[in-house]
Amino acid sequence: MTAKQDTFTDDEKAAMKARAQELKAEARMNKDRAEGEKVLLAAVAAMQEPDRSMAARLHEIITASAPSLAPKTWYGMPAYANKDGKVVCFFQSAQKFGARYATLGFNDTANLDDGVMWPTSFALKELTPAAEEKITALVKKAVS
Repeated sequence: MTAKQDTFTDDEKAAMKARAQELKAEARMNKDRAEGEKVLLAAVAAMQEPDRSMAARLHEIITASAPSLAPKTWYGMPAYANKDGKVVCFFQSAQKFGARYATLGFNDTANLDDGVMWPTSFALKELTPAAEEKITALVKKAVS
């Protein structure tokens, strides 16, 4: 919402509605990893390219690098939670909010601390082998 707006955009409203639905289903998903993955993969399938391919590849990388993280959605986007159900990392589609790039983000539950300041989100234009290596290392560090 911008300073000039007094209401949320349709995309923001849709994200909030998706989050409300996620909260209702969260208990079931926390108990059933397969259900969380099913919901996540449906969210990925609904994306447009190139976000869909990036999200699908990130799912492969994250689940291989940190099998302890449970797939789920968070505000309608793919996310991965720790054993306490707290989101560690997430993907945000560029197209969902009309952004210039997709984002791979990490929440405060991720163990990425490095001194007094460190990055917690990364812009993604494409997934190259070098980017995939960096993501794998970040995800492994996040759950260490």
